[in-house]
Amino acid sequence: MVYVFLADGFEEVEALTPVDYVRRAGKNVVTVGVTGKTVTGAHNIPVLCDISIDEFNIGFDDEGIVLPGGMPGTIKLENSEKVQSAIDFCAENNKMIAAICAAPSILGHKKLLDGKNAICFPGFENDLYGAFISDRYAVTDGNIITAKGAGSASEFSFEIIRYLCGEEKAQEVKSTVQTCY
Repeated sequence: MVYVFLADGFEEVEALTPVDYVRRAGKNVVTVGVTGKTVTGAHNIPVLCDISIDEFNIGFDDEGIVLPGGMPGTIKLENSEKVQSAIDFCAENNKMIAAICAAPSILGHKKLLDGKNAICFPGFENDLYGAFISDRYAVTDGNIITAKGAGSASEFSFEIIRYLCGEEKAQEVKSTVQTCY
């Protein structure tokens, strides 16, 4: 299972593109409402989540988590004890941690990016403590995937698919959703 955390003020395209594309790759993806079962994005799009944070429980059979950016969604994710616990669990058990836009700052504040290649929305680089700032739109280093922002949501999703399913599946999904590549 892959869990995508949503909190009021999340960036819609950064959250829903990975949900869509990773499901197309055949993975089970569950949206988790951190601020309620229905969460409203930064552009006033309400999303009914699969489960609420109170129903969430990560385990060893799960594959990882996704942290979308957006403001104030990122701050609400960082302030959630359950999200923090999920990040810790994934870090300790080498599970995927994917964060885009402002959300890589959460990982930086936890010192999880020290010595790793990472990227974030311009202006948040100082929060990526110890990271080597990449010039790519999305980058994977070990079990951590980071991406720049809404314009890189597709590449972020393909990085997640590469990590979980391999290059062949990433190319297969890419070919079904984008003819410009």
